Amino acid sequence: MATELTRSVFAEVEQTFGLVPTWFREVPESALPSLWGQFRDFYLADTKIPNKYKELIGLGVSGATRCRYCALFHTEAARLWGATEEEIAEASMMAAFTMGASTFVNAIQTDYETFKKETEAVVAYVRAKLAGGTEAPVTRATGRETVAHA
Repeated sequence: MATELTRSVFAEVEQTFGLVPTWFREVPESALPSLWGQFRDFYLADTKIPNKYKELIGLGVSGATRCRYCALFHTEAARLWGATEEEIAEASMMAAFTMGASTFVNAIQTDYETFKKETEAVVAYVRAKLAGGTEAPVTRATGRETVAHA
């Protein structure tokens, strides 16, 4: 039997989504208010990260965790927030590239402190080039300039 708290949360979910998803009905009552609060106040809300980008991040994580449920949800939500098919493909490729590189550096047991120092040096070098008005690095595969964000 649903309590008043559960009925209240479900009413808010239904008002937001048009229905209460089955999986949401399976959430233990003790976790329901906090789960919905996170969905409502962070995930769905207008935050520092635009919703389209949150969905593209979610899609990348979904691919890495091999969750077909999340991949479907985040793909459709990314489209809802204006992501193009090219952006969806690029976010998915970025996740694949990150997972591949992570697998490699972890498998060969790259020294973390060396990796950290080199990463900081690369970022400082590119930042200095950008600040000095030097062209951004060129992508060899396409011949287009990449855009680096300082």
